[in-house]
Amino acid sequence: MKREVYLDNSATTRAYQEVAEKMQEVLCRSYGNPSSLHRKGLEAEHEIREAKRILAKLWKAEEKEVFFTSGGTEGDNLAIIGAAKAGRRRGNHLITSCVEHPAVLQAMAALEEEGFSVTYLPTDPKGKISLAQLEEALTEETVLVSLMHVNNEIGTVQPVEEAGRLIKQKCPETLFHVDAVQSYGKYELFPKLEKIDLCSVSGHKIHGPKGVGALYIKNGVKLRPLLYGGGQQKDIRPGTENVPAIAGLGVAAQKIYEGRKSKTEKMRKLKSRLSEGIKSLPDTVLHGGEGEESAPHIVSAGFKGVKSEVILHALEEQGIFVSSGSACASNHPRISSVLKAIGAKAEYRESTLRFSLSEFTTEEEIDYTLENLYNIIPMLRRYTRR
Repeated sequence: MKREVYLDNSATTRAYQEVAEKMQEVLCRSYGNPSSLHRKGLEAEHEIREAKRILAKLWKAEEKEVFFTSGGTEGDNLAIIGAAKAGRRRGNHLITSCVEHPAVLQAMAALEEEGFSVTYLPTDPKGKISLAQLEEALTEETVLVSLMHVNNEIGTVQPVEEAGRLIKQKCPETLFHVDAVQSYGKYELFPKLEKIDLCSVSGHKIHGPKGVGALYIKNGVKLRPLLYGGGQQKDIRPGTENVPAIAGLGVAAQKIYEGRKSKTEKMRKLKSRLSEGIKSLPDTVLHGGEGEESAPHIVSAGFKGVKSEVILHALEEQGIFVSSGSACASNHPRISSVLKAIGAKAEYRESTLRFSLSEFTTEEEIDYTLENLYNIIPMLRRYTRR
């Protein structure tokens, strides 16, 4: 029987068994509408409150600061567009980086069409912004700064704690949004301590369900809602809550932070093993930072001379599942804007794969992947040269 090695955890993760069990329980027993006043409605409302309690505790936040969304994309859009429009009387300037997720970049582009001015911070070759350039870009007109904590393609960690302090020192009124979709569960993130006003996370990146996420909104921060409806979630995000998914998100958040340090240490060791093995192949490059500058679970590697989709499907034939960059854009092949932004050489831009690990990844799976890469890459290069 062919082995199955799943190394696309930045695209989505396998749900914890406890998540699936909780969702089934809610679907079949606590199935009431949480806005209903009867007992079945109160049971559903209890599930939402429990998930909110878990996330608030992990963020060291107040429960009233936790809002549920349909995922990272909606969370990013609600934070960015909602904050920009709510704060327009104060200014019309926004700041982000060139290596953000499309959910951020396209939200910014939409706001530019409405007359907002956006500064896109460049990065160094590892994908890291300059705090000095951030400080220079900040003005009294800056309504919002939005930065991702961990880059979804190359794993680079942005200095969000230092950025938060800098923003509040220079422009106390400017809001700070952090896209923590790829870092949640891998790093501790305490928004109040790190001067973060808005923070978005997604369920299916942490062994939870798809179609659900959470947005931290600091008490007192005003957002213009994207949706209008029945008044749920203080009118910030109306619509009947997805109770099974919210309950599943709560279980996933609780579980992923249990033993977090040992889990991330294990992933970092496996990442090092994979990275060193890939580097031994000729004409191969790793994108992003190393060590603590990079997340413990993402390896981005370019294999000169072979298109990424070709390698991806060759690995798939051996039961190994990886990504040719961000899965959010992989159905629409194009050169990665992140690789362009960090100045990756042209010969590597179309030949890059992303390997992303989870707490379930094993040393045997890494070795099996390397063994296949050592066979596949030289063979594909010989074929390509013909």
